[in-house]
Amino acid sequence: MNPTPIVFIHGVWLHALSWEPWDERFSRLGFAVSVPGWPGEPATVAEARRLQGGPREVGLDALTEHYARIVRSFDTPPVIVGHSVGGLIAQHLLGTNLGRAAVAIAPVPAGQVPRERWPAALDAGLFRRLFANAVTEEESARLFERHAVPAPSRLLADLGGPHPRADVDTGNTARGPLLLISGQEDRLVPDSATRAVYKLYGDSTAVSSLKQFPDRAHSLVVDSGWRAVADYVLLWLAERGIRA
Repeated sequence: MNPTPIVFIHGVWLHALSWEPWDERFSRLGFAVSVPGWPGEPATVAEARRLQGGPREVGLDALTEHYARIVRSFDTPPVIVGHSVGGLIAQHLLGTNLGRAAVAIAPVPAGQVPRERWPAALDAGLFRRLFANAVTEEESARLFERHAVPAPSRLLADLGGPHPRADVDTGNTARGPLLLISGQEDRLVPDSATRAVYKLYGDSTAVSSLKQFPDRAHSLVVDSGWRAVADYVLLWLAERGIRA
């Protein structure tokens, strides 16, 4: 029997390598893990930082189509796990009946609602205030040095206002199951925003779940508490009959 494929999509200011612990955890359990980077993403964090602003041409259209092609390329529909803007893309793809199931962790809110314009690059202080406010200053500094990269300017512009790719078909009854996860101390994507998105799925008979992690911020996929989030995802998948 072929292993269940799972695709991870990272969010803004992070590199695909931020999923390395998740890759190891899910691979060890037998999942066929795929962690494709964004279009034009350099191979390392150091290279991404040297770009000073990221691949400027990558917007929400290109990013969504990039992952749609990847998901379609599997013989067996994969599970899609996304963080931040990756969580938005995961929902969008699932809403178009791509993927077996989706997990959206601290997802950029769905819908054509203007958002606060985010800076292309975070310094250590802003990373601490916005991204890693629920861990110690020492851990925040380590996370910044290990993971923080500039974000594409075009993508941030797309996320700063109404955009058709930010729409999600919340009423689709034929889609696979969806898990939304929030950190209750998240300052970038507040818990209230994720709860509001969860309510949008209320009219669909398809499975929609919400898990709120207390004392966790936007860094919940990369900080020292990542394992609890990953293990909850595994439990939720197993409860839906989705195993490696």
